[in-house]
Amino acid sequence: FFSLSYNKRINDIRECKEAAVSHAGSMHRERRKFLRSALKELATVLSDQPGLLGPKALFVFMALSFARDEIIWLLRHADNMPKKSADDFIDKHIAELIFYMEELRAHVRKYGPVMQRYYVQYLSGFDAVVLNELVQNLSVCPEDESIIMSSFVNTMTSLSVKQDGEVFDFRGMRLDWFRLQAYTSVSKASLSLADHRELGKMMNTIIFHTKMVDSLVEMLVETSDLSIFCFYSRAFEKMFQQCLELPSQSRYSIAFPLLCTHFMSCTHELCPEERHHIGDRSLSLCNMFLDEMAKQARNLITDICTEQCTLSDQLLPKHCAKTISQAVNKKSKKQTGKKGEPEREKPGVETTHFYYIFLLQIEEVFHFLYGISTEGMLVISVLLFRPPPRSIVGMTMYNQATQEIAKPSELLTSVRAYMTVLQSIENYVQIDITRVFNNVLLQQTQHLDSHGEPTITSLYTNWYLETLLRQVSNGHIAYFPAMKAFVNLPTENELTFNAEEYSDISEMRSLSELLGPYGMKFLSESLMWHISSQVAELKKLVVENVDVLTQMRTSFDKPDQMAALFKRLSSVDSVLKRMTIIGVILSFRSLAQEALRDVRNHYKFLRNLLKYFLLCNSYIFYQVAMNVYELSSAAGLPCEIDPALVVALSSQKSENISPEEEYKIACLLMVFVAVSLPTLASNVMSQYSPAIEGHCNNIHCLAKAINQIAAALFTIHKGSIEDRLKEFLALASSSLLKIGQETDKTTTRNRESVYLLLDMIVQESPFLTMDLLESCFPYVLLRNAYHAVYKQSVTSSA
Repeated sequence: FFSLSYNKRINDIRECKEAAVSHAGSMHRERRKFLRSALKELATVLSDQPGLLGPKALFVFMALSFARDEIIWLLRHADNMPKKSADDFIDKHIAELIFYMEELRAHVRKYGPVMQRYYVQYLSGFDAVVLNELVQNLSVCPEDESIIMSSFVNTMTSLSVKQDGEVFDFRGMRLDWFRLQAYTSVSKASLSLADHRELGKMMNTIIFHTKMVDSLVEMLVETSDLSIFCFYSRAFEKMFQQCLELPSQSRYSIAFPLLCTHFMSCTHELCPEERHHIGDRSLSLCNMFLDEMAKQARNLITDICTEQCTLSDQLLPKHCAKTISQAVNKKSKKQTGKKGEPEREKPGVETTHFYYIFLLQIEEVFHFLYGISTEGMLVISVLLFRPPPRSIVGMTMYNQATQEIAKPSELLTSVRAYMTVLQSIENYVQIDITRVFNNVLLQQTQHLDSHGEPTITSLYTNWYLETLLRQVSNGHIAYFPAMKAFVNLPTENELTFNAEEYSDISEMRSLSELLGPYGMKFLSESLMWHISSQVAELKKLVVENVDVLTQMRTSFDKPDQMAALFKRLSSVDSVLKRMTIIGVILSFRSLAQEALRDVRNHYKFLRNLLKYFLLCNSYIFYQVAMNVYELSSAAGLPCEIDPALVVALSSQKSENISPEEEYKIACLLMVFVAVSLPTLASNVMSQYSPAIEGHCNNIHCLAKAINQIAAALFTIHKGSIEDRLKEFLALASSSLLKIGQETDKTTTRNRESVYLLLDMIVQESPFLTMDLLESCFPYVLLRNAYHAVYKQSVTSSA
């Protein structure tokens, strides 16, 4: 009989086991599904009406405990799931349940004083009255029990919400309740608690209310502690990866780092050595989760920014040429290209098919960002969304081998698109994206970033100096004053870039906006370094011809002697070429300064103040004047004396040469340039073009070079700039007048075009006037020269 009964129990247990295995998974799955929606609704209601935490505290802790039990059940059974119902043991939405648990816990911690105030009033205004009635209605109450229950009533009656700053402690009251239960539960007790159930219920309710006043943290640990994850790290990490893989759940990924704060709850005072190891474990897991979330945020935002940059790029003017060509061909009924070739999609066509999906992706990203910004994670979020400088540098698409680089306007468009996406994050996360972005761009205005890597300032400075301006000096590019841009010249070796697309007004303004005043200052300093190296070489050429130039300086009114002395000069072409290069660099800097002035138009008050200082500059001391010039130059205002050029030339130190000798070399340099100008007339490329208001060999840039170099050199040596330029004008006009008497057509083929240089020099100079030019060079010659070059231009174009 015993054997039959034992076998029957075994069969019953086996059936129960099979029933549990087949039904428990689905049952707990539905429980978790219900709890997700219930906790979400509860968290939403409490966030809107936190005062409900008082009367509904029991429901909050019940919800937390139910959710904790379901999570622990799933965690413990995840490694031993049945194969038939394995899907019931894999919950990809577990992060949502944990997230709402953490949200409820956060509400309890945040509004703890509200709950404390409610239950202090509850204990003194209701519980004390009801307990006193129950005690008075007791038929038998021994002395010890009576003292304890009277103590309960007195303690609760004496409570008041006005006890600000006082720490409530009801542990003694709860110990007395344990003592009272012991007294009333023994056999032959005169007061049996079993016979007074209402008293027991009331005291248990009171004990719960006291815990709501002084033990909220302990209640949270008791009802929602998930420190068990510390010992299931593999399953913990797997849940986190599943959360990131599911877009609808990634917004709740912040719950996993928050769970790491539970780990310290599993430590015990009797085992202090465990705290260190568990603390390290919680910290390492938290860092790992935050790193993965940072990478996820970075990838999502970068994808959106890349998409927006692509869409912005489609709106650039360069893409409209093909569309216009197709429209013209269609109008003229010309068939071009392959038959059946599809037409190019116009910008905006993407809205017809995948725009809705794109909006969904953006919404998921913003929900993800909103989730990771909760619970005091703002500092981490700021670090997450800082646009890396290398991303901005990568937008330049700089290729050192081919010297290709994006146009400044294209880079500015991409940066603005990037910034627009990041600024939209401010609608979901409390981060000042504009300030973050400005900090990154400010770093890009330096020549190196914090990691020692090149910035957009260094890349563009290097490109304009080593690629564009070098091709200008090689004769492949010319500066056209009429267009205020550098333009490619028709040569045998075509350049890989169009200079006009990198140097016109819009591009220079874009460059100024990207580089800012600091970056433009670095660009100017780099330009001035090249000019100072050219001036150093010019001084060497002057030293080689110092004796001849000294004689020519005082013999400009003796034509025969000047002709003989000129034949003794060496390196005349080199002097003119180097001065032309200086003029080209100064012309480029003038474009950059003008662009800087245009984009910084919001400094109107400061600019007006600087203009006033510039007007008063002749009445103040030299050092103060240079400071005003430097400040004005940083704002893009033109100055009579270029402070950057003065600084660059002042740094040149010649050994064993006295200041008087340096001053003499500077004067003779101007003499050298003046007497060399007639040789330009024999150059075929020296012909003046009215269409471009200049010469194809850039000799019109000599006007800017002569004025700026003279102003800087004689400022350094404290000489009279006006006197030295008058001397230059006298020598230059005397030399040019001589070629008017020559009959050799080869020597004088572009005589009229070279005459115009004198007019350009005077127009460019703030120190010379047309009256002064008229005194040494008849204006009738200039008028006839303009007439001749315009006539020649019309004939050539015909």
